[in-house]
Amino acid sequence: MKKITTAIAALALSTSAALADDPVVLSAVGTWSSLTNYQKHEEPFFNTRLREASDGNIVGKIQSQSGLGLKGFEIMRLVKNGVFDFAFGLPGYVAAENAIFEGADLSTLTQDIDTQRKVSDAYYPTLEKSFADIYNAKLLMLYPFPSQTLWCNGEVNGIEDLAGKKIRVYSTTLGDFVEGVGGTSVTVSFSEVIPALEKGVVDCAITGTMSAYTAKWNQVATHAYTLRVGWGLAFGAMNLDKWNSLSEGQQALLKTEIATLTDAMWAETATEDDVAISCITGGECAIGEAGSMTLVEPSEADLKARDTIATDVVLARWAERCGAECAANWNETVGPILGLTAAAK
Repeated sequence: MKKITTAIAALALSTSAALADDPVVLSAVGTWSSLTNYQKHEEPFFNTRLREASDGNIVGKIQSQSGLGLKGFEIMRLVKNGVFDFAFGLPGYVAAENAIFEGADLSTLTQDIDTQRKVSDAYYPTLEKSFADIYNAKLLMLYPFPSQTLWCNGEVNGIEDLAGKKIRVYSTTLGDFVEGVGGTSVTVSFSEVIPALEKGVVDCAITGTMSAYTAKWNQVATHAYTLRVGWGLAFGAMNLDKWNSLSEGQQALLKTEIATLTDAMWAETATEDDVAISCITGGECAIGEAGSMTLVEPSEADLKARDTIATDVVLARWAERCGAECAANWNETVGPILGLTAAAK
């Protein structure tokens, strides 16, 4: 909490000159400072674009959750309490409050980014209502991180080889997938994954393609198994009291600017998988030093096995913990896009 207080104090000092003209000041917390979404989109949007687009009438200031030493599950609680006006974060980290937040990024259900965006758009009204009801927040955007795949310290040639392995996850739905393939899910913080792989605490770990490359997981992991087990879908949400304090013109400007930001983030993420996978497996790499991991792409048999796990384990478990009404809503909104039905066993 001391770090947060210091950050807010710094925000007040940094915007004191602008406050003489009485602009709206928005304090925000972003995702991880080492990754593209924060570096190219979240940080420039709040620290530069908002001021420019509003002619100085809206002034933003953002710091990353990694820089502030915050955990993902803390973010929306801080927005609800008014510590921050706006937050970028992952629904998977706030799902402990309610399983409904998992519904747009259930493990393994979408294998391409175009389908993932359709799923996100279809589920948006559900999440919008949930953010308002549970966190007193206005949901303003959903955007993806690069696809979440498996990085293993040891030979893995397909989905059957995951049986018996200890696999790092960061959400309940990823744990459902791991247990569905016969593995053991282990919760390890991102910063501790490399030593966990080195010491055999975990055999594999799940994270996004670019995250694995920038964090240099290739220094300890040997096999990159690119079955897409999630997208690290993220949100942007504002404290509802703060949102309601804005004028209609300010709200309209924010919606327009955030829509542009959202499209840019989806477009960039669509290119990052190929870049990161090429880099981490010894291919062409224009962004840094290439790694030497073995690339293992899912076979048709892997994808068929994934279909069974998705229905019988991932969707079934989620429907049970989310409840009948929640599952019925998913079946009406997302189900038709994927041709799947969520039903508790």
